[in-house]
Amino acid sequence: MFRRVVRQSKFRHVFGQAVKNDQCYDDIRVSRVTWDSAFCAVNPKFVAIIVEASGGGAFLVLPLSKAGRIDKSYPTVCGHTGPVLDIDWCPHNDHVIASGSEDCAVMVSLFPHLGGRVCLVTIQSSSLPVVVLEGHSKRVGIVTWHPTSRNVLLSAGCDNVIFIWNVGTGEALVTLEDQHPDLIYSVCWNRNGSLICTSCKDKKIRIIDPRKEELLAEREKAHEGARPMRAIFLSDGNVFTTGFSRMSERQLALWNPENMEEPITVHEMDTSNGVLLPFYDPDTNVVYLCGKGDSSIRYFEITDEAPFVHYLNTFTTKEPQRGMGYMPKRGLDVNKCEIARFYKLHERKCEPIIMTVPRKSDLFQDDLYPDTAGPDCALEAEDWYEGKNGDPILISLKHGYVPGKNRDLKVVKKNILDNKLSKNCENTDPAAKMATPTPSIKNEAKLDEILAEIKAIKDLVSSHDKRLSKLEDQLSKMDI
Repeated sequence: MFRRVVRQSKFRHVFGQAVKNDQCYDDIRVSRVTWDSAFCAVNPKFVAIIVEASGGGAFLVLPLSKAGRIDKSYPTVCGHTGPVLDIDWCPHNDHVIASGSEDCAVMVSLFPHLGGRVCLVTIQSSSLPVVVLEGHSKRVGIVTWHPTSRNVLLSAGCDNVIFIWNVGTGEALVTLEDQHPDLIYSVCWNRNGSLICTSCKDKKIRIIDPRKEELLAEREKAHEGARPMRAIFLSDGNVFTTGFSRMSERQLALWNPENMEEPITVHEMDTSNGVLLPFYDPDTNVVYLCGKGDSSIRYFEITDEAPFVHYLNTFTTKEPQRGMGYMPKRGLDVNKCEIARFYKLHERKCEPIIMTVPRKSDLFQDDLYPDTAGPDCALEAEDWYEGKNGDPILISLKHGYVPGKNRDLKVVKKNILDNKLSKNCENTDPAAKMATPTPSIKNEAKLDEILAEIKAIKDLVSSHDKRLSKLEDQLSKMDI
């Protein structure tokens, strides 16, 4: 008689929970554009959502704390002349965001801050972005930042061309024109940003060295269906893909770039027609799959043991999702054992969904939170272009993530950043001049003093925790 063996995993009991209504972002007109991007980008400070706009394209930038009903007069970022198709926050500066649009342009916007709040003056005058990157001849559907190098941004357009830009100078470092004969569905960097993997309408998955402009590996008909595919790099260098079979069943597959002849494993899921968007946590090797138009999030753990991709669970709600944002690990609440947070887009609202591993202990869970990629970059754009590679600089989440001082995005070419920031301040009323991105020396000193006191208190609490543990051990050994 066959007995089913339940696989042991610390993520087997992960459960999802939507937040209460008063913690959602309501009355938002989410974009109706027919494009298979996430429509939402999140970092530890802001959530950005692509919205409907008359006469051009726009997206909304909200501080995470601004939950509730969003006033219709709330300013949007509206520099594009066509609908916005994709947005992505810079991993090295939480106040910088890139956007791609049907107007064939890539724009990079900077939001100065004062006291932790976004500067609304800058949003209102954001028809003048910090940097405009022009080179595509058709709409730009993909923008993604380099994971470890400062100011390096990749864009892919419907002209089948990939540009890699140095945002600091506003110039293209790399142009990949001949690798893709058809529409590019997705582009993903590997862990240290030395390679990219792409999925294309010609049903091929490609591994490319962008600096050498060299195709390293490819697989024809990775998924035989006609619907769009997605491909992402995993931390071990393997490639995870989602797509459709010849019978229109949704599939997921795992590939070894060293041998793309046969997949490591293939799983068929269901017959829904929504494109599966994969979100990957490299620290825990968990992949979350969110289908556009679905009302569920499926999650899988990837290991070295067959069948390699292990189904964990499914989180289901009543409403279908129009898009999805994924919070970086450093923005999670480690005190609640939160291992992922999604921002689900409905037709008129954004709903945070929290994924939690149930634990009884109040202590920091080291096994759930290994050191994760922090906001510091390992390389400058010039170093990366010259051939250097750098792994992500890791930070510990043991005492909760404390945001450091973001280094400003510096645009060297014609000093664009300084010019536009100064014009923004000159064209606003005197009260708006308070919202300058450069804090006073007095404020900096006060900030340093507060951070130092916080660190001292945390050190004191940590020492007391250790002492308490020792006393409890001694007590347990005593005969009472």
